[in-house]
Amino acid sequence: MIPFIDLTRQHAGIRADLLTAAARVLDSARFILGGEGEALERELAALAGVRHAIGVASGTDALRLALTAVGVGPGDEVITPAFSFVASASTIVMVGATPVFVDIDRETYALEAGAVERAITRRTRAIIPVHLYGHPAPIDRIAALARTHGLALVEDAAQAIGATHDGRPVGGWGDAACLSFYPTKNLGACGDGGMVLTDRDDVAERVRRLRHHGDGGRYRHLELGYTARLDELQAAILRVKLGHLGAWTDARRRIAERYRTLLAGLPLGLPGERPGARHVYHLYTVRHPQRDALAKALADLGVGTAVHYPIPVPAQPMFGVGLSEVVRAAGRPRSRRRSASEASLGESAERRWPEASRAAREVLSLPCFAELRDEEVEAVAAAVRRACERI
Repeated sequence: MIPFIDLTRQHAGIRADLLTAAARVLDSARFILGGEGEALERELAALAGVRHAIGVASGTDALRLALTAVGVGPGDEVITPAFSFVASASTIVMVGATPVFVDIDRETYALEAGAVERAITRRTRAIIPVHLYGHPAPIDRIAALARTHGLALVEDAAQAIGATHDGRPVGGWGDAACLSFYPTKNLGACGDGGMVLTDRDDVAERVRRLRHHGDGGRYRHLELGYTARLDELQAAILRVKLGHLGAWTDARRRIAERYRTLLAGLPLGLPGERPGARHVYHLYTVRHPQRDALAKALADLGVGTAVHYPIPVPAQPMFGVGLSEVVRAAGRPRSRRRSASEASLGESAERRWPEASRAAREVLSLPCFAELRDEEVEAVAAAVRRACERI
């Protein structure tokens, strides 16, 4: 069996350093908002080329707090891709705004700049480009649109730490950017965590306040916030892993290049890099018109795969009832039964966001993690060839 991902291999190689970091936190007896988090914030700010990094409890918190900090709220619209993890849209709803879904570029799965421009209205307040799978969105063009129209730009870089566009790191192009440290990310915690990156002093100050119940100091709470802090144990672990990120990224890129050679000529859509982009291959995602049959054939051959993501975001059931009802019904359970409105939304998604809908049917992620051995890469490629012959 070749696993889709195996974090035990990563941790085996750095186990002693991880335990030393954890012991350092235990000995300090400071578990929240301490020196480890502050050091990690400095290190990640330097990596992204920004002045501020603010540790938070998850990538979802990063998006939600960043949107609030740049001024998005009720009555606003935020442009976001129709194909992504749901958090890029659900956090817009959490702050009371409305997601405006835009179709994606077929090759990069990112927002298409022309479609973004056509979607801008007088209610548009912000744009959330997603650097999906580790490939940068056309962030230069989207940033220019945001400046022209006076819009906030919040990068969702949850899958793209270390990626660059025109030699400039993602995460430093807009008003704020958001990282996730979910364990399977290229820089993953042993738990959950996230980070907001920004060059704006006002945004940094507000995110720091919001992650700590709106506290302005000495138990003086200036606005509504909540507990959204990155804990010291995760920060210490992430600092150890950050020292290996460059080598891990190089390994992912070598695996991707090897796949590109070994899978050439097959009836598969293979990921690539647009000019000026540096892909970090959080996922190596191929496309096939019979994706489910391909995944089953690979499973039968002992190769683990995953689908990211099988449903376009606007076709998710939570959006099928209408955004106003989603906001009103936050936290209220809904029936699992698929309603007529949800069915019609699925049909509408196919018409309105054809590339997102096509991607949801066709994408399949192959094993691509830094510890994957050369012989395993070759075995995966051989299995893909056999599977393609079978279906």
